[in-house]
Amino acid sequence: MNLITNKVDRDELKPGDHIYTYRAVFAYSHHGVFVGGCKVVHFKPEQSLKASSSSTASSEVNNDSSSSEPPCPTYPDCGFKQPNSGVLLSCLDCFLKNGSLYRFTYGVSSSMFLTRVRGGTCTTAPSDPFQTVVHRSMHLLQNGFGNYDVFQNNCEDFALYCKTGLLILDKNGVGRSGQASSILGAPLAALLSSPLTLLIPNPVGVATVTAGMYCMSRYATDIGVRTDVIKVPVEDLALNLGTKTLKKR
Repeated sequence: MNLITNKVDRDELKPGDHIYTYRAVFAYSHHGVFVGGCKVVHFKPEQSLKASSSSTASSEVNNDSSSSEPPCPTYPDCGFKQPNSGVLLSCLDCFLKNGSLYRFTYGVSSSMFLTRVRGGTCTTAPSDPFQTVVHRSMHLLQNGFGNYDVFQNNCEDFALYCKTGLLILDKNGVGRSGQASSILGAPLAALLSSPLTLLIPNPVGVATVTAGMYCMSRYATDIGVRTDVIKVPVEDLALNLGTKTLKKR
């Protein structure tokens, strides 16, 4: 595993793998779960959902909207989804859209997590068995994953839940997504380190401190580290998606 990504070949994939590919010249990554048979279950902004979710995800709606895509010429079931749901089944080709294939890594050490320059590529949390992961993915394909939210309920959050079954108790904060944590972490690190410019005249020193704060802010929001997460069976997920705050049982 290198320090930036985890690129893999198609023949290396196994059912239950959390995969991703980059969109818009590496501006963001799109995540899904490989379920076998060249098929991927993933979560996208749904135009027909409430405007509150679609407006917050405007960049991905514009770049990744299924409404303007032609039908898949290879697999008749590619693009299958339930009405008013953002969870869909795609073939690997349509999921990648000519992009490269990467595999998200689970159970990494804290030191390895901190060396990853970009968020949304790994987590310290362990993965559940692949049979459980595939079951969750297919169940959500039939039952949905709630409203898309770029910071609290996005495609990476979907894949992370399928792999771990973990949900965040307090829905007011940032979601499980390392990609979202990176977006929020960089400005936060810059803000927190700005007073240090008075104490550290060397720009290199300030940059080093800012980078360190950025990495620690990502680490603090990783689902393998957070204490505000709970394991929720996929059959009970619909009961929790509509609530503001989850409760421990």
